[in-house]
Amino acid sequence: MKSKGIAVPYVIWMAIFVVAPLLIIVFYAFTSQAGGFTLENFSTMAQYTGVFGRSFLLAIIATFICLLIGYPLSYWLAQESPAVRRVAMMLIMLPMWMNFLLRTYSWMFLLEKRGLINSFLGLFGIGPFQMINTQGAIVLGIIGLVLVRNTPQECGMYPDNVTREVYEREYFQGNSEDNGGWTAGKLLKTKELWLCAPIIGINQLVTTGVMSQLVVRNTSLGFSQEAAVGLMTVCAIIGVCGSYLFGAIDQKFGVKKAIILFLIWYCIALAINCTDTTIGVYVSVAMIGIAVGAAANFIVSLPASVFGRHGFTMVNSVFFPLMQIVLMTNYQVNAFAIRVTGSLRGAYIFYIGLLVVNMILTAIIHPTRYNKDVATEQELMK
Repeated sequence: MKSKGIAVPYVIWMAIFVVAPLLIIVFYAFTSQAGGFTLENFSTMAQYTGVFGRSFLLAIIATFICLLIGYPLSYWLAQESPAVRRVAMMLIMLPMWMNFLLRTYSWMFLLEKRGLINSFLGLFGIGPFQMINTQGAIVLGIIGLVLVRNTPQECGMYPDNVTREVYEREYFQGNSEDNGGWTAGKLLKTKELWLCAPIIGINQLVTTGVMSQLVVRNTSLGFSQEAAVGLMTVCAIIGVCGSYLFGAIDQKFGVKKAIILFLIWYCIALAINCTDTTIGVYVSVAMIGIAVGAAANFIVSLPASVFGRHGFTMVNSVFFPLMQIVLMTNYQVNAFAIRVTGSLRGAYIFYIGLLVVNMILTAIIHPTRYNKDVATEQELMK
């Protein structure tokens, strides 16, 4: 029977960041401006009936399309060879490795009147069509967000893409509890957890801060709004290559070396952007794109390397909320950096400082301390 303790960190997280805000909304719904109880706020709900109806309709349409695509795709994958499954899984997973903000800007670049789709249709004298800010665009965005992937195990894929024979021979096969022997209390007492969370949290904090300000930053350097948004899309496309590149480096040299190389790369990218030159912007956008793609990889690969795959659900239930707490300080950190330095350029320099701190934290961490597969491999090599 699975331990209920595995859910405790998520319950606490959901209570603070989901349930509590909803209760605050309910409180204000029944409160007047004077602070007393009232039902007056509900008297105008009727005028929003159309909005509610459209929301439910769009949700139903998106759900139906996801089912229409998801089930046939899953059936097809189940019939194919492992090689085809790996390629298909990679193509399906790639968009989810990108930052949510990047994906949103990418949809804007694709669907706007002068976007990629309308520009392509214009070559044949078709369009332009109004696609952005329509119900169809909303449905498309929802589908892109919730069309869920299959798991590697269900697709016959093994850790590190090894064959079944190698997996059974060299990987840990002993009995292991569902939680890997971990509890929230045990995890919170490990040094590695308190290193993993800020390392990944700072990476994501910097990435969110950079990408949320990149359009504003580039427009301040003389780029048009369309060109600045277009550069965001370039970041997303290059990010796919970055994710694959640093994934390969991670596999070849280990996650610790990969993260340190990533941090050096990211610092150089931001430093080039701070030169405030046109060529610097283009070079930095390409480098930042690679860094953004790489950053998404480490969210899983670092804790998986340190703690292993056994009991990873338990590990992630404690690690992920701590990492998110660091990430969610982004806007406060960004505001502080701009207030102190007086510019977005100064904020980018501040982010370079955070990345340097991350190098120190990464240098301290033991990348495979609790990994049972690594321990098994080392035993075999003796």
